[in-house]
Amino acid sequence: MSDKKITITQVRSMIGCSKKQKATIKSLGLGRPNHKVEKPDNACTRGQVRVVRHMVKVEEQ
Repeated sequence: MSDKKITITQVRSMIGCSKKQKATIKSLGLGRPNHKVEKPDNACTRGQVRVVRHMVKVEEQ
């Protein structure tokens, strides 16, 4: 089990995005621009980030 974390920052608004993308943003714990969350760096989180990659910025720690 690795303790690697990634910081995900929402950089774009959810206005005009699909329901799937809105649900993914919500499940990541985001919801408004410039909001940051820290999540474990695993395949599940990376898959969620891939769905909304145009709306978020990812920083590895």
